[in-house]
Parts: sequence; C-alpha cells; structure tokens
Amino acid sequence: MNLEGVDVEWAEELNAAVTVCDTEGIIVYMNRYSIRQFKKRGGEKLLGENLLNCHPEPSKTKLKQMLAQHTEHMSIVEKEGVKTIFLQTPWRVDGLFRGIIEISFVLDPKLPISVG
Repeated sequence: MNLEGVDVEWAEELNAAVTVCDTEGIIVYMNRYSIRQFKKRGGEKLLGENLLNCHPEPSKTKLKQMLAQHTEHMSIVEKEGVKTIFLQTPWRVDGLFRGIIEISFVLDPKLPISVG
C-alpha cells in the first residue's frame, strides 16, 4: 500500500497501531492494527474523518498545536489498568510537513525496566 508515494508496507506488519492524518487532521491511513484497535470508534470508517474528533481534551488541543507547529509528543495513557504508549510525530515527505503520524502500542505489564 502506498500513501501519496510513500511505501507503508512496514506499518502493516508492525505490532502497533499506525494512524496518519494530513495537515488538516484528516485521517488518511490506518494500518490493520489501528483499524482493529479503534473498531469501537468505527475502525476503517474513521478514514476520511478528523483525528481531532477522536481525542478528548486536553489531547485535542495538544494535537491542534502539533499540527500548527509541527512538533512531536509522547505520552503513556492508562485505561482500565492497561498502559498504552503514544508517539505522535510530524509526517514529512521530502522535508515538507504532510501531517502527523501516531504510533501506539500496549505496554506489556511484565516488561522489565532496564537501567544503563
């Protein structure tokens, strides 16, 4: 699968949700994991919808800032005892800002923390 000339096959095999929005916040790509993860919110039907509508405050305001300023954000969200890591980073093609890539994955509670 291509996303405006960008090969995203790597994302289809990734054990994480990959969601991409354009400069206006419109979702232009979701890998299979993302579609499954967000099934309750519409899954594949979210394609073409605004990513801002998928986030509550204060995340919505943060995403608006990221779209305006082309910045990155990382957070850990805990819901019902499950921790999920979110990385939201600028999507650039040939140096031009095209939107935001959001990668999220569930943190294994048994994962040991390494020091050094």
